[in-house]
Amino acid sequence: MIRGILAGGRSIHYHQSVSRFQKVAMAACLAVMVLIFVGAIVRATGSGMGCPDWPTCWGCLIPPTSADQIDPEKLDIEKYRRRAARHGIAPETITRESVIAQFNATHVWVEYINRLTSLPVGLLTLGTFIGSWWQWKKRKRVVLVATSAMVLLGVNAWMGAQIVFSGLKPGIITLHMALAILQLCLLVYVAWRGCDQPWRFPRARGLKAMRQLGYVLFALVLAEGVLGSQIREKTDALKQSHEMAPRSEWVAELEQSSVYLVHRSGSWLILLVAGMFFLRGLRVQSGAAWLERVVLGMVLAQMVLGLVLSQVGILPIAQVLHIGLSSILVSALLLWLLAARPHKA
Repeated sequence: MIRGILAGGRSIHYHQSVSRFQKVAMAACLAVMVLIFVGAIVRATGSGMGCPDWPTCWGCLIPPTSADQIDPEKLDIEKYRRRAARHGIAPETITRESVIAQFNATHVWVEYINRLTSLPVGLLTLGTFIGSWWQWKKRKRVVLVATSAMVLLGVNAWMGAQIVFSGLKPGIITLHMALAILQLCLLVYVAWRGCDQPWRFPRARGLKAMRQLGYVLFALVLAEGVLGSQIREKTDALKQSHEMAPRSEWVAELEQSSVYLVHRSGSWLILLVAGMFFLRGLRVQSGAAWLERVVLGMVLAQMVLGLVLSQVGILPIAQVLHIGLSSILVSALLLWLLAARPHKA
């Protein structure tokens, strides 16, 4: 039961409690955020191929803890050879023994936990989809968006399998992440709109101009995320080609890329716009100062993490937080924009 939320020293009260449907949708949002964090851990640790097959892991439903537990007969060696051929490796060099020699227990279980984390996302998204149909007469758009989130879930599950089959093909990984963020946005909308009186800001002078600034900030954050995903692909490549070199030396390689330079410079633009957004919020008093603080806080945290990555080195923990916190920033900013919509909408 939510009685109200504190905002700028005032309390805005809901006319009704959060419905069970909204709670399920909110839980689905949280599950997607957790999955994004775990997926970031997979990438930062290089565990993407910890389970080289799908949907099983080394031919097992529950993965082995040592190479001795692997049954070579359960490995479809022809798939491994086709994958090797796509990467310019002679298929005849791939044997069951050479595949098993790549077994890494840590990578196996990191990737397996990533797969387990996707189960709550699937169940909660399904629950949101089913629950939305009780709102068909009142809110058809909620049903359509919930259905889109469900379809997107299936597409991204298929995409996860393609990542394994392609041997971590860069473009597919970026698309996989983008679809996860899109699904999160759809679920945020469903959680917000899934009641008779969704939370909205009271009419306030200057709110329209602030909303326009919010749209600019949202677009910049999404664009920065796309560039960031491309940089993550480059760091994945550096992990393979410069594995023995200190991660602090990777930055020099990244600075040769225009994508990295645009991404780094763009972060300062986002900080500037986020600062303007926050300061305008103090004057407008939209009634969501707490949410505006979250947006600014996430932007500042991303700036600090970006400085660590560029000045200290490509540290795995910083990579994980940098990717994971972006999902919170996108969600908070989208929720603000939804609540700031005109009352007639």
